Amino acid sequence: MPTPARTAGKVPDADAPDPRRWTTLIVASVATLMVVLDVSIVNIALPQAQRDLAMGDANRQWMITAYALAFGGLLLLGGRIADFAGRKRILTIGLLGFAAASMLGGLAPDPGTLFTARALQGVFAALLAPAALSLITVAFTDPRERAKAFGIFGAFQGGGGAVGLLLGGVLTEYAGWRWCMYINVPIALTVALAACRFVRESRAAGDRRYDLPGTLLVTGGLVALVYGFTQAADGGGWTAPVTVILLAAAVLLLTAFVLVERRTAHPLLPLRVVMERNRAGVFLANLLIGAGMFGMNLFMTYFLQVNLHCTPLQAGIAFLPFSAGIIATTTLGAPLVIRFGPKPLMVAGTALATAGLLWLTRLDSASGYTGEVLPTQILVSAGVGLFFLAGPDVALSGVDPRDAGVAGAALTTSQQIGAALGPALLNTLYLAAVTGYLTPRTPAGGEASRALRLQGFLHGYRIAFIVAGALLAAAALALTLLVKTSKTPTEAQPTALAPTH
Repeated sequence: MPTPARTAGKVPDADAPDPRRWTTLIVASVATLMVVLDVSIVNIALPQAQRDLAMGDANRQWMITAYALAFGGLLLLGGRIADFAGRKRILTIGLLGFAAASMLGGLAPDPGTLFTARALQGVFAALLAPAALSLITVAFTDPRERAKAFGIFGAFQGGGGAVGLLLGGVLTEYAGWRWCMYINVPIALTVALAACRFVRESRAAGDRRYDLPGTLLVTGGLVALVYGFTQAADGGGWTAPVTVILLAAAVLLLTAFVLVERRTAHPLLPLRVVMERNRAGVFLANLLIGAGMFGMNLFMTYFLQVNLHCTPLQAGIAFLPFSAGIIATTTLGAPLVIRFGPKPLMVAGTALATAGLLWLTRLDSASGYTGEVLPTQILVSAGVGLFFLAGPDVALSGVDPRDAGVAGAALTTSQQIGAALGPALLNTLYLAAVTGYLTPRTPAGGEASRALRLQGFLHGYRIAFIVAGALLAAAALALTLLVKTSKTPTEAQPTALAPTH
């Protein structure tokens, strides 16, 4: 979303400091907190929702990927709509739409309705998130105040994962998974009312044109790619005609997106933003890290609740070290960027996270929380925390002012696309591994049959974690080969990137 030099606000002096800027900060921070919180809540609620709605194993990941696809695919467009249609207006529309979609998800009688509701949540999140960020950018004109404001904003988002884990555990265990959807309704309505009362409207000056063909192509391509992964698990394998058709369609649509972006006068994603070497390395690494991290969280949730028999609340508490590690690293690690520079920090952090994920390949029937899960959470959270700390500086340093907003949105988009692709790919490989393990083995029945199934699950988890580790290793390689800078950037712009869990 473009960060304008001038805004056309409905006030006598649009250039004067907003007297309600700190209230605007709270409204925008709580709005985006809800978006982050909703991701971690759903992770905890997924096993219970799967049982309640009789979801198939091949389709369950749509509860995560439907949201991430819509959010990531529409985020860039949402930023432009917010800038030109009015940031306050779009924030309010996004909040009301998010509330309605959450109510639909809570009332869902079947998986299809739930997946549709999650996609709609992603659509409205793609409106409200960039609108909230733009409102903060416009409201705080003093650089020192702006830095403090973005620090508070980041703390809200960083804490959202931890709050969501605990709240998701409590709601799922004591009220049912549907309340993990309903809880968004009062939050969104309250924030929408506060926005109407306290937030000042602002708009960007300029040509209000939107790249709808680019939006349709990139979103359609990503949907085809994820659906192709799903069909590989549920429709006969990678060589099944429907799988091949979907994956080929994904390649064609995404290729067409690149061609359209090269030719259109108002591109959704100007290619100059992603072709700069340092920025390209960070964007690619961010996508790969998002894929590995969200895939890890999906299967760790099932390992905790199915194999270790944790209740939803216990699973939520068990995830807290992961959130705490990211928050601690991103909060306390700033001096490390100055001392060592961003590239060494990003490469070392991603390598550390890779080692943490590969630790999970040790899983067996005797594995427990303290021996396998906790060390992994500490290593991965510290590692990706270092990347989240240094990556935005490199990705947004030296960007042309006209591209500052779209570059920040692209950074968040790359993580969300990874969040959509990772669980879909890993779930497909997991199911193939479980099927391959169980097919040649004949259980004796009863307890022996259950034990064999749990062994099959463990085998599938190990395969998924190996691939997730490979994704993070590829991210470390991309950073090593593509990122050239080793100095601390001096003019990084504020960014919407925040670790979501």
